[in-house]
Amino acid sequence: MITNVDVVVGLAWGDEGKGKVTSHLTKTNDYDYVCRWAGGANAGHTVYVNDKEYKTHLIPSGIFHNVPSIIGPGCVVNKEKLYEELNYLHSNGFNIDNVKVSPRAHMVHSEHISVDKTEYKASLGTTSNGIAPCYADKAARKGVRASEVLPEKLLWDEKLEGNILCEGAQGVWLDLDWGNYPYVTSSTTLPYGACSLGIPPQAIKKIYGVAKVYDTRSGVDPMFPETLLEDKQLSALGKIGKEIGVTTGRRRKTQWLNLDYLIKSIQITGTTDLIINKYDILEEFGVYKLIYSKHLASFNSIKDMESFLSSRIEELCPMINSITFSRSPKEI
Repeated sequence: MITNVDVVVGLAWGDEGKGKVTSHLTKTNDYDYVCRWAGGANAGHTVYVNDKEYKTHLIPSGIFHNVPSIIGPGCVVNKEKLYEELNYLHSNGFNIDNVKVSPRAHMVHSEHISVDKTEYKASLGTTSNGIAPCYADKAARKGVRASEVLPEKLLWDEKLEGNILCEGAQGVWLDLDWGNYPYVTSSTTLPYGACSLGIPPQAIKKIYGVAKVYDTRSGVDPMFPETLLEDKQLSALGKIGKEIGVTTGRRRKTQWLNLDYLIKSIQITGTTDLIINKYDILEEFGVYKLIYSKHLASFNSIKDMESFLSSRIEELCPMINSITFSRSPKEI
């Protein structure tokens, strides 16, 4: 029986540090499973274990702490990249027997990747991993499921019990329904998507919403024009923050934190525990700005900005129980 479910969700445009948060929670809590509910190899999570950096794309961060790690039915799986990642984790001493794939997950094949490169990459700035064409085939009911391709030893028996952590991919503003369509991903990034794992909504107890103290965006989106890459101050902030995509290697466009959007994403996700990452980067940069009520606000110190953030969020997001300002790439 499922006794408790916690969910980690990105509150922005992805790249918020969800992998770090998932790894930290797995290390400090007694979870029986860690599960991904959406996306594929278009995600990129960076995790530190014993001060060594690891990067994953498909496999949930529970693998780093010897916890069964499930790639759920709402995910899309590139077989070649899955095996590459399994080999990478095995060569680094992790127990890959803990990795299981839902038989209902859909498989990305070479034609999907070809279509992505020719039809989607230039106009939408996709990762060229065949994600959208694969989901399109799934919706058209002509897709290929993992049960038809992967060996039985890799397939999940679709049973969950005990204490479960669900790891999101991408973020709220890349959601297929809630994002700036069509400049979105092709799956559900909001926490209710975790229920596709076979989880009753009533079992969800905590929703860990993850953001950064400034915003970044990979890919094409009119909300993040290319001119942001030419802004000297924002470019300098992105350079200090090492804002390079884990999956694509592309330089991310950097923008001041949009508190209006953050408050909205906290509200629609039902976030109970908020983690705002990269405070150490902003402290090092020494310029403290955010967007609120559609205007750019400046602060004299990080403490002033932190106080403003906390008061607005607590006032407008009554479901929030805690706010954590994280200053480390290795732990919350």
